Amino acid sequence: MIFVLLIGVLVIMIIGLIFLFTRFKKLGGGKGKKSVITAVVLTLILAGLCVADMYFWIIAIIHLAFFWIVGEIIFLIVRKASGKKPPYILTALTAAVLTTIYLSIGWYFAHHVYVTEYTLDTDKEIPGGKVRIVQITDSHLGACFDGEGFAEHMKTVQDQSPDLVVVTGDFVDDDSCREDMERSCRALGELKTTYGVFFVYGNHDKGYYDGRDFTAEELAYELRANGVTILEDEEVTIGDGMVLIGRQDKSNRDGRADISDLVKDMDPDVYTVVLDHQPNDFDAESKAGVDLVLSGHTHGGQMIPLIHSGEWSGVNDLTYGKEVRGDTTFIVSSGIADWAVPFKTGCIAEIVVIDIV
Repeated sequence: MIFVLLIGVLVIMIIGLIFLFTRFKKLGGGKGKKSVITAVVLTLILAGLCVADMYFWIIAIIHLAFFWIVGEIIFLIVRKASGKKPPYILTALTAAVLTTIYLSIGWYFAHHVYVTEYTLDTDKEIPGGKVRIVQITDSHLGACFDGEGFAEHMKTVQDQSPDLVVVTGDFVDDDSCREDMERSCRALGELKTTYGVFFVYGNHDKGYYDGRDFTAEELAYELRANGVTILEDEEVTIGDGMVLIGRQDKSNRDGRADISDLVKDMDPDVYTVVLDHQPNDFDAESKAGVDLVLSGHTHGGQMIPLIHSGEWSGVNDLTYGKEVRGDTTFIVSSGIADWAVPFKTGCIAEIVVIDIV
């Protein structure tokens, strides 16, 4: 799915670059060597920027092409209304300004992490009568912040006075570095909670390719060395009245257990929380009768117009927020960062706080 998405975005970028080449010619006068040289130089500059920072500039080029079309439509309307033809340079400036404003907003929402709160009521016994879970997900270390940046976000987590902290996958990315990984693991270990910090793998944590200077085994070692409990199709009892189940990610090469097998011996009167990185097993989890499922993976849709593409394609059951199916509540977080591109449009970055009462 990721590689299909990448190929699709790359094709759109190439089409956008071709479109921009034709517009750069118009900037140069539209005819003769000057227009061709202008177009070639500006196109090569954009292509070179892609080499320097591929994902950032691919997104920038796509949006520049889109807003260039918007600019042309605006000035076509102006020309028809006034009977005057504005200088074409104004179209280029309009496109550049709109692209800058739009992506600046996207940058802000990717880097400003909100706190989103939910309160869930239950008739089941809860340790102490109330449990506060703080969920972080999809930090993709290196995409929006480094290890020190992650540690700063953990101060916000600590400020929520969590009973337990859960990390629901994609803690690291395929090109995260060891230094950031180790610092982030230490930051998790520094958290003070009632019941601990728990971790499940996402599709990036074990790595799609050998692009990192640490292995999946070294990641697991650092997490455990800092007191983090890794759950791989495993359960743990929280206090004296709650069970936490951590599922293997759907992408796990060796497969994973069915949720029905994980809960078959559990007391139905005990409140059950499931950590499942990808939100795409809702029917089975609802049928299994678990109380709460926490997921990430979607980044809240990340950018318009991809917001609900996961649901439309059937890849995900929910992109963002809370949904109730039967007796099961599902919460999908947009995560505290992004994958590949440091922009969020149409969604936010967040830390999720869930009070179970």
